[in-house]
Amino acid sequence: MAESVAPITAGTRIGHVHLKVADLDRALGFYCDVLGFELMQRMSSGAAFISAGGYHHHIGLNTWESKGGRPPPHGTTGLFHTAILYPTRAALADALYRVITAGIPLDGASDHGVSEALYLRDPDENGVELYRDRPTEQWPRNADGSLAMFTHRLDLDDLLRERET
Repeated sequence: MAESVAPITAGTRIGHVHLKVADLDRALGFYCDVLGFELMQRMSSGAAFISAGGYHHHIGLNTWESKGGRPPPHGTTGLFHTAILYPTRAALADALYRVITAGIPLDGASDHGVSEALYLRDPDENGVELYRDRPTEQWPRNADGSLAMFTHRLDLDDLLRERET
């Protein structure tokens, strides 16, 4: 067994994800027009960088190795999904409204105790999770203090009622 290693620094986080897509305009239509990300830069080489709130980029999209390509077949390794964290339940409700309005089907919607999550696919069949975390003091815990996450059906009608109009 390997020697025990100190845990990673607490402030470390995932800064961005970079996805290979078949059609850059189609991907931008989904991430910007449907989900509401802002285009920060588009490069003539077939790449674009998008953001929430003016950050340089949260998602990179490119066709460098994938222009006109097909999604990887099921049963292969790769990215399961990109998870997009919304700051409030109202913001997640707005995301759900955008997805429904665009006619994009959900693969699932779950209450995990620690979070509420919507699961769908982008136009290139990449998995996308849209979610919000509950405050840590509301997270379900076992008697020993460890997390007691679960998966229950998320009430979408209740979530939509949270939407700020």
